[in-house]
Amino acid sequence: MTTLLRIDSSAAGEQSKSRQLADIFINKWLADNPNGEVLERDVNAQPLPHFTSQTLAALFTPEEQRTAEQQAIVAISDELIEELEKVDVLVISAPIYNFSIPSTLKTYFDHIARAGRTFKYTETGPVGLLDKDAYVFTASGSFLEGTPVDHQLPYIKTFLNFLGIQVKNVATAGGQAMGEPGAEAFNKAKDQIVAW
Repeated sequence: MTTLLRIDSSAAGEQSKSRQLADIFINKWLADNPNGEVLERDVNAQPLPHFTSQTLAALFTPEEQRTAEQQAIVAISDELIEELEKVDVLVISAPIYNFSIPSTLKTYFDHIARAGRTFKYTETGPVGLLDKDAYVFTASGSFLEGTPVDHQLPYIKTFLNFLGIQVKNVATAGGQAMGEPGAEAFNKAKDQIVAW
């Protein structure tokens, strides 16, 4: 059975345009994979604890020496990584907040980037250990994609590639605070997904 993990991050809930684009893709994916399973994680509805000095200390403490508090901290990262390791396809929906991704999604990324589990260091540099495909769905109030202030999509692609995850396709709906141009961009993104 093929399994897909969906990560949503918008604070707008069901009104989120990036989430709506992901819905369209997943409905298409399920039609193509009738026996497929979809796992869902909404990092806005259920935010993860931010990565702190306590997180770092817990991860770098040998397992047998961890306190109960440190074991609980590492268990969060372990759960997220195990969830990601067992799926075949990753879907991320993300808005642009202040020129970048939501802090909730950044926190998720911080928890799944672990040397020896999701990437490793080699003599020629880091190598990702997760061989999976990803589809990314983004939205923004104005048209920022491809501009010098777009620190969202380039960052997402860089991070996923760092873990060995290949971004197969991206659909973006810019201009969502701009009326008709935003509606046109959203419809164009929908058509793009259907054509994949």
